[in-house]
Amino acid sequence: MNYFVTGITGFIGRQFLEVLRKREGTIYALVRPNSVKKLEKIRFEYGIADDKLVAVPGDLSEPLCGVNPEDIGHIDHFYHLGAIYDLTADQEQQKKANVEGTQNALNLAEKCSVKCFHHVSSIVAAGFYPGVFTEEMFDEAVDVEKNPYFETKHISEGLVRKQSAVPWRIYRPAVVVGNSETGWINKIDGPYYFFELINTISEVLPRWVPLPVYRGNEFNIVPVDFIAKALDHISHEPGLNGTCFHLTNPKSSPFGAVINTFLKAAKGPTMKLDLPADRLMDFLPIGARMFLQNKAIVNRVKTQVLENLGIPKEVLLTEHLNTRYDCRNTLKALEGSGISVPPLKAYAARLWNYWEQHLNPEYLKPQYLSDVVRGRIVMITGGSDGIGLEAAKMCAEAGAKVLLVARTQEKLDVAVKEITDAGGSAVAYACDLADMNACDALIDKVLAEQGYVDILINNAGRSIRRSLNLTYERFHDFERVMQLNYFSAVKLTMRLLPSMVERKRGHVVNISTIAAMGKGSPRFSSYTASKSALDSWANSAALEYAGDNIAFTNIHMPLVRTKMIAATTSYQDINVLSTKEAVKLINDAIVYQPSEVNTMTGTIVRQLGILSPKLNKLIFSTLYQITDDSEAAKASAHPSAEQNKKVVATKAMDALQQLHLDKETLEAINNILRGYHT
Repeated sequence: MNYFVTGITGFIGRQFLEVLRKREGTIYALVRPNSVKKLEKIRFEYGIADDKLVAVPGDLSEPLCGVNPEDIGHIDHFYHLGAIYDLTADQEQQKKANVEGTQNALNLAEKCSVKCFHHVSSIVAAGFYPGVFTEEMFDEAVDVEKNPYFETKHISEGLVRKQSAVPWRIYRPAVVVGNSETGWINKIDGPYYFFELINTISEVLPRWVPLPVYRGNEFNIVPVDFIAKALDHISHEPGLNGTCFHLTNPKSSPFGAVINTFLKAAKGPTMKLDLPADRLMDFLPIGARMFLQNKAIVNRVKTQVLENLGIPKEVLLTEHLNTRYDCRNTLKALEGSGISVPPLKAYAARLWNYWEQHLNPEYLKPQYLSDVVRGRIVMITGGSDGIGLEAAKMCAEAGAKVLLVARTQEKLDVAVKEITDAGGSAVAYACDLADMNACDALIDKVLAEQGYVDILINNAGRSIRRSLNLTYERFHDFERVMQLNYFSAVKLTMRLLPSMVERKRGHVVNISTIAAMGKGSPRFSSYTASKSALDSWANSAALEYAGDNIAFTNIHMPLVRTKMIAATTSYQDINVLSTKEAVKLINDAIVYQPSEVNTMTGTIVRQLGILSPKLNKLIFSTLYQITDDSEAAKASAHPSAEQNKKVVATKAMDALQQLHLDKETLEAINNILRGYHT
């Protein structure tokens, strides 16, 4: 017996081949010339002999599929699986593959005098039929023109029914997922589009948190191994020509139940909070209710959310798909074969585990710094010492070409020599980043000499630890901190963005501070404000440039043992990060490209400000009272501030004397106050 199969290297085709290869006879596989190697790989995996599986170079888009019928001779069974199975594919592509491809396949089948033409259609050929669509129905399909996939699958099935010159059988699979025994799948489709969202929910929320119940319309889902086995068995049963078979689950489920099953497989929280829709609104503020009742706004928000999650808007067509599929012909044909659709809950964990290990975008991302920066150009400001130099050495060791930017040429030369002596690649650029004209000149020179920058690390910064009551006449403190920490970083980024957009690649890493995560930081008002401004700017930029494949990451760095904190003696005895520990955060930022890189301490600070603002205020205001400004800050402060302290101390002594305390106690308190204001 001879078989001819189109689409054999596709999702369903591969599984079908695994079943069909067990039958006697030769299998002729239509493959495009550039897919012959793929077929050879499949042959090797399945251990199929050369004379058992024969590659037939051709293309569905060509007349007779680009095949000379005399080269293959008589065919008993012609299986037409070749098509575009994609809701999101271009209309012209779908027409060429699904409609013209089917016509060319029918013409080839007629030339080869096949005994039966087996056409794999889809349940979407029924369109949006409201109610039960039987296997005998076809012309009753509704609104197929709403989507090119629905329309082309309906038209191609019509060609087989009305124009085939040879006997035919039609198969309409439901939504097909991975192998129920191994979990294998080679594409993201159907419910798989929601796996990233399910994964995020499972990581963020504990299992015991009840999610609100969502039901949705009926959703029919079957594993690919069932399709392959059913197609093989039914196609070899006698007396079934001219019949259509729904390869569907006799018991469909609401889409919400399908998602709930995968939530369980992901060990995440499940939908248990079952509230009537009319009562659900009662729990929401009036503003939220008005928002949800505005369909236009809700649809815009829904579209944006889906886009952010990578879920094609076409998937929402399932919201309007309320068709149930009768499968009596299929059940009768499979009777006694032992072939049936397993319940989703029996194999959902296998599907989930396979996706997590092979298709999860998070796992497919680079895992090592060298995977990201090797051969790339990384520009680091403040690169002559501290965190900047340590980051430069780390990136250079991983194979990057690092561009070091700092004010002092001598320090830069030393840093470059240290990196190059270790086998790395580094170039120095001296620049006073507080000067905007110098920033422009810097980028002009970098682009002229290097052409582009792949990764920009805005590390250069200035910090001033000074109370506001010592800053009444020091407005320049805020100006110079903002100039370096905010304006220079924005200036450099803005100058580099056009070249990043042109290349559709770029990453901007900002070294921010843990203080920017809280509700304020006493004595660091200028520093915290500058870093918070950069955080907000980068978050806005990330939204605008996401479509250009440009990422922005804010690293909320805790205290690090660098020259920046050396002047503050109170930091000398506390546990802070070393520069080697700090660059591990930069490593994570470059490799994983998150919007933020935080530490546990920073997360606690943020949660404290959100969950208990009064406690947060008490803690930080108390810290302000029991600590002091740096000696440099006090020495350079306006004299009136010091005088204010003396006045406060004097008034305090006057008040204490009214309490008629003994002489020794008053003297002790007076000594303490003297120490305070001196």
